[in-house]
Amino acid sequence: MKAMIFAAGLGSRLKPLTDTMPKALVPVAGRPMLEHVILKLKASGFTELTINIHHFGEQIIEFLKANGNFGLTIHLSDERDALLDTGGGIRKAAAWLTADDRPFLVHNADILSTVDLRELYKHHVRSGSEATLLVSPRDTARRLWFDGDNRLRGWTNNDTGAAKPVGFVPDAQRFRSCAFSGIHVVSPSLLRHMDGADEWQGSFSIMDFYLHVCEKSSVTAYVAENLKLIDIGKPETLALAETFVRTNL
Repeated sequence: MKAMIFAAGLGSRLKPLTDTMPKALVPVAGRPMLEHVILKLKASGFTELTINIHHFGEQIIEFLKANGNFGLTIHLSDERDALLDTGGGIRKAAAWLTADDRPFLVHNADILSTVDLRELYKHHVRSGSEATLLVSPRDTARRLWFDGDNRLRGWTNNDTGAAKPVGFVPDAQRFRSCAFSGIHVVSPSLLRHMDGADEWQGSFSIMDFYLHVCEKSSVTAYVAENLKLIDIGKPETLALAETFVRTNL
């Protein structure tokens, strides 16, 4: 099984730690956050990883080399010339991710969770969806909205009042709102919608892409009701991460 880890972020919220290292190498309970994600993917049966790099990317290269790539096949998608966001990052790495027809899992480097990644992947294969987003009912300002068939219909930001796609109106009677986890599974066939479109060149968000194609493609939710998850990309949660690792992983 294949997976991509987003490790190219600037880590601005974790300054001054990220003034001297990439966010993905910030330690959590004695190990870089990237290592926690790599080891979970390996334990879940993923053998081929693609990791994108940008900020202090050479440190990630050396870290992987020093650890023998953790016994895995690892490709490095080098974005040191230009940071490409999540959608652009996937597109740049597509040669590795779509080398065959098998789906690939995408995982943010700064997310730790209790989800069974192998089961998430199997669910995606069984469902026939082109993208499966791990979501949960946790409270957040930014919400994804799904219909009764768990298909993605829209996105809202409660703080700003913004909504996507254009014209989407959140309706709690028709749709269920959930929080995205930063973990998703994608079938290579979905990326065909990126071909020939200027908006899917360079840097762009994968969520904007999902919201653009969700009317014509099956982008669905995998709802984890009892999911325990922590975003360790900000100071207040980084301080809690050691306890999370000790009690949940």
